Amino acid sequence: MDVGTVAVIVIVVIVVIIILASAIKVFPEYQRGVIFRLGRLTPPKGPGIFLIIPIVDKVVRVDLRTLTLEVPAQEVITKDNVPAKVNAVAYFRVTDPSKSVVQVQNYVAATSQIAQTTLRSVLGQSDLDHLLTERDKLNARLQEIIDEQTEPWGVKVSIVEIKDVEIPSTMQRAMARQAEAERERRAKVIAAEGEFQASEKLAQAAEVLSRNPAALQLRYLQTLAEIAVEKNSTTIFPIPIDLIEPFLKRQLTSE
Repeated sequence: MDVGTVAVIVIVVIVVIIILASAIKVFPEYQRGVIFRLGRLTPPKGPGIFLIIPIVDKVVRVDLRTLTLEVPAQEVITKDNVPAKVNAVAYFRVTDPSKSVVQVQNYVAATSQIAQTTLRSVLGQSDLDHLLTERDKLNARLQEIIDEQTEPWGVKVSIVEIKDVEIPSTMQRAMARQAEAERERRAKVIAAEGEFQASEKLAQAAEVLSRNPAALQLRYLQTLAEIAVEKNSTTIFPIPIDLIEPFLKRQLTSE
């Protein structure tokens, strides 16, 4: 066998090895291969090992893991005309590899744009109090709308969370004053309710004492005993005539 023949055999072997290497694909569990055979879509392959036809088949890798998307801060005018800057985070994954390749050019960028426009639209329909106090409802609404628009691309949006809400400093000071006024109002209401309840109890006590004069006298004596505990003070108090009236009648009778 001459040198030329050996060289040809070596070249053929190398070409065969290259073709076999390019024909064998191994994908991990979280990836799928979308295959185009002569430009036509075929069912996706993977995970594990599978074969393709070199030159004829083109394989596009699609990751099925959940991706985290940072939605940039958006300038929003709320329903009550308050300017705010809001950012969010979204979690999504590919559920249909074929659609994610065929129906949209770049599903990550497309999902990001949909999330930004939806964030501005939904928050623009809410007032500031709703934005600050009912985020769970807004998050659910954002997730529902974004997921509905990405569903034709084979993308499932599972979670959307509003992260930060920035409002002007003047509005922050106004909200602080409003919160302080609300706390003062609640304190006054609680104090008034306490006074009202105390007056009701005093009225009930007065009614009970008025039905029994002896109880009123006992209460009077009890109060005097409590005052007498203070040894550092001198207390002058009148004696009700009802207390000494029996003694006066007895004295007059004896005379």
